[in-house]
Amino acid sequence: MTDTVDLRSDTVTRPSSGMRAAMAEAPLGDDVWGDDPSVNALQDKLAALLGFETAMFVPSGTQSNLCAILAHCGRGDEYIVGQFQHTYRWEGGGAAVFGSVQPQPLENQPDGTLLLSDIEAAIKPDDIHYARTRLLALENTWSGKLLPMAFVQDATALARRRGLQSHLDGARLFNAAVAQAQQTGGTPLAEARRIASCFDSVSVCLSKGLGAPVGSVLCGGRDFITRAIRIRKMAGGGMRQCGMLAAAGTYALDHQVDRLADDHRLAQRLAAGLQGLDGVQVETPQTNIVFVDLTGPARARAAELLPWLQRHGVLASGLYRLRFVTHLDVDAAGVDRAVAAMRSFLAA
Repeated sequence: MTDTVDLRSDTVTRPSSGMRAAMAEAPLGDDVWGDDPSVNALQDKLAALLGFETAMFVPSGTQSNLCAILAHCGRGDEYIVGQFQHTYRWEGGGAAVFGSVQPQPLENQPDGTLLLSDIEAAIKPDDIHYARTRLLALENTWSGKLLPMAFVQDATALARRRGLQSHLDGARLFNAAVAQAQQTGGTPLAEARRIASCFDSVSVCLSKGLGAPVGSVLCGGRDFITRAIRIRKMAGGGMRQCGMLAAAGTYALDHQVDRLADDHRLAQRLAAGLQGLDGVQVETPQTNIVFVDLTGPARARAAELLPWLQRHGVLASGLYRLRFVTHLDVDAAGVDRAVAAMRSFLAA
């Protein structure tokens, strides 16, 4: 049906008319030769915004994280990461498969943090029996949650003190920055830079809440990015006249950062509409992701729920634990339709 509200992910966003115009008008070159002006402009813009020397445009966040880990680590090295972080659990084991880099997963706490004592204990001594610990990888937001700034500062300071590099999977960094700005009274761009300043490298996704059709950017020091570009090439990620895609990313940074607050408000609206209903437990969202756990008789009917929602014009993901993600192609009417569809299922 044409009026379906798609809450499966913020990756399903479509370019706005303004973004399409920017893409159509983008000057082009050959990015493998380094002379696509639109790519260079995007890389320079985001590196400067976040306080890094330079940056690299890639097709996906998965490839960005892969290039980062392999640029920080060599064969036989390891990186410390949360058990439920994207780089460990949902990226196909790429660092281990392609780089022989061993992940050392730690338990994520309910707020997404890692215990500093766990990080400290996981760092291996300089001994031939152990993989060499080289990197700490964090993710912000994590499952839609804003990592506390004090934790980010303490964890990355610990990494530096122990001789480790630090990488941020900032797929939704600007969602984190918008939420943090509401707490501090700062601006989203200033908070994004403040978060990024704790890390040696940061990956930012353009194709989620920012609304670009494809692409991520990896930011870091010049030598680091030089290594990452070589890895990108080996991983098949060299693109040619990709300035049209980069122009979409630049448009997103110029026009679609502050509006992420609208997505956060819609997520709150969705959660409020479901709170207190028999058969669900709703996790209060901090950004644009709402998790809903089915309980009791509703849990026993879990396999029926997604087809029910689809028949009522709503797309979501999950089974016993549902995930609803708000984004620029969702409005209040769409959220209300999702709430009504959930209520009708629970009442059936």
